[in-house]
Amino acid sequence: MDARRFDEYGATECEKLNMNSEAIVVLTTTPTAEEAESLARKIVETKLAACVQVLPPMKSFYVWKSEIQTDFEHLLLIKTLAGKFEELKFFIQANHSYEVPEIVALQAGDIAENYLGWMRSYLNEK
Repeated sequence: MDARRFDEYGATECEKLNMNSEAIVVLTTTPTAEEAESLARKIVETKLAACVQVLPPMKSFYVWKSEIQTDFEHLLLIKTLAGKFEELKFFIQANHSYEVPEIVALQAGDIAENYLGWMRSYLNEK
């Protein structure tokens, strides 16, 4: 019998020690709630992320075509795995209304093992 212990998602104790570097949170913004919700739903449906949160409107200040702009935008917090980033990036670029959408990935330094296990299970990355 194998002496390794597995959790409900098939991860061994040793794997749990190394899993934390896999998770990323990708940020992108949209000009409307409708676009944010549509993009969020498509991202989850296509298994590019396990969860997407759409935040209420916030005021953004940025430079575009050499001028400072101010707009209200919705921020999407996209929870996924690092291995999904390239495909997610191309998906956002192809389905976004902005000419140059914000696509920023932040490494999740620490994450609950059961949450990461759930993400991996949904995204078929056991």
